[in-house]
Amino acid sequence: MKNKITIMILIFYSTFTFGQNSYGIEQFKNDTFDFFKQPSKWDNNDLLKIGLVGASTFLLIQADQSIRNEVMKDRSYFNSFPIEFGRRYGELYSPVILSGLFGLNGLINNDIKSKKIGFEILQTTFYAGIITTGLKIAFGRARPFTEKGAKSFGNFFLLDDEFHSLPSGHTTVAFSISSVLANNTNSTWLKILCYVPAFLTATSRVYQDKHWFSDVFLAGVIGYTVGNWVTSKHEQIQVDGYSINNKIYFSLSF
Repeated sequence: MKNKITIMILIFYSTFTFGQNSYGIEQFKNDTFDFFKQPSKWDNNDLLKIGLVGASTFLLIQADQSIRNEVMKDRSYFNSFPIEFGRRYGELYSPVILSGLFGLNGLINNDIKSKKIGFEILQTTFYAGIITTGLKIAFGRARPFTEKGAKSFGNFFLLDDEFHSLPSGHTTVAFSISSVLANNTNSTWLKILCYVPAFLTATSRVYQDKHWFSDVFLAGVIGYTVGNWVTSKHEQIQVDGYSINNKIYFSLSF
């Protein structure tokens, strides 16, 4: 309960911070409306990509049990730093804290770069989280530790998290954060570095037997795709009636 109260306070703080600038409630409302309209704008190319992701997920499901069997042979790194770091990076409090830090820096230093990044982290996690939660309920897939097998679907227990395996929520959160950070830098090395924690999250969820490999694959695609969509929405702003490029960059000096 204490953790939940802390998260609620941080969410309130982040909302207040972003409400003081152009990345506020009005923009969030407009972007959200546009986000939910996206399926009506899909063309054949979009449908092809969705089909490829679906087919890839289906093929990986066929290999899930074999992958798990191999992973379960060595449990010596279960509580190791990389595995635990990956798990924590995918927790719900991570985007809230990171968003709050960027927002605080933006508020104190009047830095639009930090405000934008913080706003996009919250936005991406929210949108991607809606998709992931809906799919979890729709698929009703049993988690690997239940020992029901990799092809146990259709277990529609709304409040039973043991049957919400596909996609991985932690991995969705991790790739949501990393995609926003990566899209806000022009350095190739920084882009790569931004995704390292997300891949650690995906690895940890499989290694700690919370998810199948196909779960983290689909979740990674969701977080990455939504992150790209959100950041692309904010690349243009209007200044004195003229549209200018507004791609914001950050550095390790933050």
